[in-house]
Amino acid sequence: MARYTLRQLEAFVAVADSGSISAAAEALHVSQSAISGSVNSLEHVFDAQLTIRRKAHGVTLTAAGQYVLGRAKSLLNAASDLELHAANAGAELRGSLTLGCYLTLAPTVLARLIDHYGKRYPLVELDFYDGSQSEVQTRLASGQLDAAIAYDLSLPAGLLRQRLYDAAPSIVLAADHRLAARPELSLADVANDPMVLLDVNPSRENTMTMFSTAGLEPNIRFRTTDYEVTRSLVGRGMGYAILVQQPAGDLSYEGRPLVVRPIRPALRSIPVAIVWPKTVRPSQSTTAMIDLAIELYS
Repeated sequence: MARYTLRQLEAFVAVADSGSISAAAEALHVSQSAISGSVNSLEHVFDAQLTIRRKAHGVTLTAAGQYVLGRAKSLLNAASDLELHAANAGAELRGSLTLGCYLTLAPTVLARLIDHYGKRYPLVELDFYDGSQSEVQTRLASGQLDAAIAYDLSLPAGLLRQRLYDAAPSIVLAADHRLAARPELSLADVANDPMVLLDVNPSRENTMTMFSTAGLEPNIRFRTTDYEVTRSLVGRGMGYAILVQQPAGDLSYEGRPLVVRPIRPALRSIPVAIVWPKTVRPSQSTTAMIDLAIELYS
């Protein structure tokens, strides 16, 4: 029989996530002494120091605390799942799910996923967040996201992943560009032309690596962090771009025609994956999203 309670674990997780006893007490609507008592009890039961508490500097976790945190979140998720599904013996999926997505993948991947998921599991409270790869990783680590769709490039070690598909980068040009009639292009063909660089990682890192590997240096004219702004600048003939995700239409946001050309010789494809925290056991609603993503894209 365990000598600790779920409420004690909840208090410890709140302290770890908020970084202080006072913030955890406010989040759980209990006294600071109750939070401190719960953490003290856990440290006594586990015979290990879980936190380092410094006045005016908040709370940090020890190595043991980091280990316990992941297991505590898994236990709390499992307990929540049990409470949600016990009444109907798991016949209908319930709960909540927040899915993250790298911003350039969101228009072509995210909408399809949440549409299918919402129709299949209407009782799950579903939400999403789209942002940069680093923002998505930060939110996964803090527990704000249950899973995320991202490029499988430079991901931290604390994430599990399931590859969904491979995406190939292409060169995007205005329809009246001097090279638009060619069925395929090399990086050398466009290296001296002005480039519109999508300046967010991992897109920037991947683009610059491609040129470096080919012994070339792009002539960057504009940098933007917005996918559609990139395509609009290209549509006005202000440069070419290298993009991985391509919308179904061949027009910029302003309605200007674009052409997309494969790169030859073919470059390394970029894997797209669904990822989730390694230390937290996925809830039933999260597992269902992982399975759906595999079904739709693998």
